Amino acid sequence: MKPEDFALWSRRIADWSANYLAGLRDRPVRPRTRPGEVIAALPVSPPDEAEPMERIFADFEAIVPDAMTHWQHPRFFAYFPANAAPASMLAEQLANTMAAQCMLWQTSPAATEMETRMVDWMRQAVGLPEGWRGVIQDSASSATLSAVMTMRERALDWRGIRSGLAGEAAPRIYASAQAHSSVDKACWVAGIGQDNLVKIPTREDYGMDPDALSAAIAADRDAGYVPAGIVICVGGTGIGACDPVAEIVAVAEKEGLYTHVDAAWAGSAMVCKELRQHWAGAERADSLVFNPHKWLGAQFDCSIQFLKDPADQLKSLTLRPDYLETPGFDEVVNYSEWTIPLGRRFRALKLWFLIRAYGLEGLRERIRNHIEWSREAEAKIGALPGFRIATHGRFSLFTFRYEPEGEDGDTATAALLDRINADGRTYLTQTRHEGDYVIRFQVGQFDCTREDVMTAVNAIGELAKDVT
Repeated sequence: MKPEDFALWSRRIADWSANYLAGLRDRPVRPRTRPGEVIAALPVSPPDEAEPMERIFADFEAIVPDAMTHWQHPRFFAYFPANAAPASMLAEQLANTMAAQCMLWQTSPAATEMETRMVDWMRQAVGLPEGWRGVIQDSASSATLSAVMTMRERALDWRGIRSGLAGEAAPRIYASAQAHSSVDKACWVAGIGQDNLVKIPTREDYGMDPDALSAAIAADRDAGYVPAGIVICVGGTGIGACDPVAEIVAVAEKEGLYTHVDAAWAGSAMVCKELRQHWAGAERADSLVFNPHKWLGAQFDCSIQFLKDPADQLKSLTLRPDYLETPGFDEVVNYSEWTIPLGRRFRALKLWFLIRAYGLEGLRERIRNHIEWSREAEAKIGALPGFRIATHGRFSLFTFRYEPEGEDGDTATAALLDRINADGRTYLTQTRHEGDYVIRFQVGQFDCTREDVMTAVNAIGELAKDVT
């Protein structure tokens, strides 16, 4: 492709992108595509000869947009969002054009040093103490895996990376049942195993019970296990549950265990000082992760892992063969040594654009609006005939059930959710809470408005009437 053709198609795609974003409200949030439709539209074999961009782009327009779930839709209230503020999108275009592999300082000086500065900007934004450092990971799953690997190695005095786990007493990791499944998978990948992830009972507020944690650690020591670390949940995926961070860290300090706070979604809310009570004590933990790509507006992927002292994680993950040396610059930071993957993208650029384009105050206003609108939606849904709020708002997330008289609540709730998502005006997801099938409603899409939230509430009420 010649430079002039690249410029032409860049403008064409920019125009398409702007029109796409402007027209999202007119699209159903989730596509009506049936399984197999997309693959049936794609040739079985690749072309031998080059095809013109005009034809390629026409096929894209015909096949892809209407078969996508539109994550940037302002009425996307499912899962947690994967927000992409327009300023962040522009930065990502620039990063894509430079197409750097940012594994070492020498392969990307600006990317490396901007990452250092952006992590510190975010440290200040969420109120962590000076001296904490960090790294931008691809996702919270990678950050949690890095933390679990560090827990394992620290507990084994770094024998695991030398001789493996054979012959070692089993390391034990502790978390509550509200913790994300990424904690389970981290234990799988780290060779610790599901059976050595101890799920601690919760209190009435669904936060981990510190007394039960202490008892489990003591029992494991007596049984010959090696307690290694604790994953603390702040804003769990199911219902937004928060562990009592300070109390859990106090247990960890007494027992000499490494702690990792998983605030993947809710951590963004800590840019608002009045919400930091939900992770009070986090500054005493060893590691903490939150995803600016969920609620703050940074394009996926952008997950910050903060570390009070990076030394243990670096000791657990650093591998520096000769070909990755930076001659003459022994003290430079190479962020690939802080993470599992070697290859790294220029993720800091979109944070730089995002924070400057909206300002922390603009981001705070969005989060406060989302929480306020979520409370209003909860009250309105709770007042609808046959509806019951299953869990009240935590940050901007609540759950509800539909229990019309004379019908099974699980069946009625599942049927309503199917109708909601087929309708297209909004998109919600489900979970189970205390054995009940419930619908999650989470407000957090970057460009949603109060009207979008109320449109979803009205759709839920209308579709419930249709069910009956």
